[in-house]
Amino acid sequence: YPGLSWFNGKKIATSYPGILDAFMKSNGVKAEVHVITGSVEVAPGIGLADAIFDIVSSGSTLVSNRLKEVEVVMRSEALLIGNKNMSKEKKEILDELLFRMDAVKTAEDKKYVLMNAPKDKLEDIIAVLPGMKSPTVMPLAQDGWCSVHTVLDEKRFWEIIGKLKALGAEGILVLPIEKMII
Repeated sequence: YPGLSWFNGKKIATSYPGILDAFMKSNGVKAEVHVITGSVEVAPGIGLADAIFDIVSSGSTLVSNRLKEVEVVMRSEALLIGNKNMSKEKKEILDELLFRMDAVKTAEDKKYVLMNAPKDKLEDIIAVLPGMKSPTVMPLAQDGWCSVHTVLDEKRFWEIIGKLKALGAEGILVLPIEKMII
């Protein structure tokens, strides 16, 4: 990608023509803007455009359509702004919304881990687990074994799993957590 001049004379698909026009004008680029609503990223693949101008979050949709980000026009974030003078009813609704959002956010980087553990290594295994309060331990039908359930941070996941395996844990299952209420 040689720079913005590459876009001169090209067809660009977007759902945001106003922002694109302003950006192109401020950079002296003359391109043909095609307004498309929804699934803008498919436009180059089906011959409707040479490039796209769209909102990018993770970039996975770009990759799946064999596109790559070459210019950042703006960075943005979503904000929730409240009014100090809102009614009691609106405050209750806002508090409930924030509670629910927090439950999802808290679970974001956590994994629910279940494992079979030898009972004679249980204390050592529990010592390795950071857990919330303490892991859940349940007996298994096979003598000498128990099932241990806990929550792990994604950041320390592999480090802790390695220690658990070294202590004899096996049959380790890892599940995503949708919501966590602490």
